[in-house]
Amino acid sequence: MRPERELLKGSTPTLILAVLENEPRHGYAIAREIERRSESTLSLGEGSLYPQLHALEKAGLIAGAWEMPPGGGPSRKVYTLTATGHSELVHRTRSWRDFVSAIEGVLKNGGEPDVQPI
Repeated sequence: MRPERELLKGSTPTLILAVLENEPRHGYAIAREIERRSESTLSLGEGSLYPQLHALEKAGLIAGAWEMPPGGGPSRKVYTLTATGHSELVHRTRSWRDFVSAIEGVLKNGGEPDVQPI
């Protein structure tokens, strides 16, 4: 089952920050890592990934620098999580977990209040 497009769209910045938490990556590697970690459930195309990278960079949450790959080839922009980006990731992770917990509570109870018999 594929997630709703809007849910993925709204979560893309958080996913990018999470993937950059441990190491810098270029755009294609970011997309592949999201796909790998989600066991191919989530897939980002260039049309959704690169505008988000630019927005995160403009907001100061990530920093990009052009690098030459070790084996040669064309240069590529590699993104690194900034200190501000790390703080934002912590905040977004907490918010996401609270949200998921609330949704699970609703689903678990079938939308019915947990009423104890008298």
